[in-house]
Amino acid sequence: MPANFGRRFEELLEQAEEIASKATGNVKIVDDSQFLNWKVKARHLLVTVCGEDSQHMDMFLKTEADRGVPGIGITNHAILLRLKAVVSAAQDDYEGGYLMKIRDLIQANVFDNELEQAEELFHSGYSTASAVITGVVLETTLRQMCADNGIAIGKLDKMNADLAKAGVYNRLVQKQITALADIRNSAAHGNDTAFSPADVDNMIREVRRFITSGTP
Repeated sequence: MPANFGRRFEELLEQAEEIASKATGNVKIVDDSQFLNWKVKARHLLVTVCGEDSQHMDMFLKTEADRGVPGIGITNHAILLRLKAVVSAAQDDYEGGYLMKIRDLIQANVFDNELEQAEELFHSGYSTASAVITGVVLETTLRQMCADNGIAIGKLDKMNADLAKAGVYNRLVQKQITALADIRNSAAHGNDTAFSPADVDNMIREVRRFITSGTP
């Protein structure tokens, strides 16, 4: 089943509220163990949904490391509430679809660069190297699709089968991806007699179509 990130956001925000509500003392201190447990889970969610280099993750880490005004400091209760606000902002962007759009745009640009490199190698006569690079783009795309749909990441053939089984794409697409993967595997093992330059040229076009439309 697809990962329910929306529900996970809700759970962590509710947990933050519960931990904050149990703060003790005049300056409000929350339980360190519960706070640490929450931070680990929150960081994991932000890295998974937003990305390790996202503004959300950057703000979370900066807020977590904040020690307040010199000589005065800041309570862990106050830090918890600020971190909760960061997670809440990430939830808003996730539910609005903005995180996916930004990530997909960045990823598309990265893949375009890699496929352009593959094309340059192909036109320079290096079909085998071109097929290997194109295969990396294909596998990375499948890994991201698995992550987006709560499917375990593994070898290309297994991910391909699991994505088809989950209905992310149909059996025809699965067979097309298998054929593209066979070219990649042959190229990676130096078996350049198993495919032709025309196969690699077609592979580049099909992988480019797949990462933009989800269908080779």
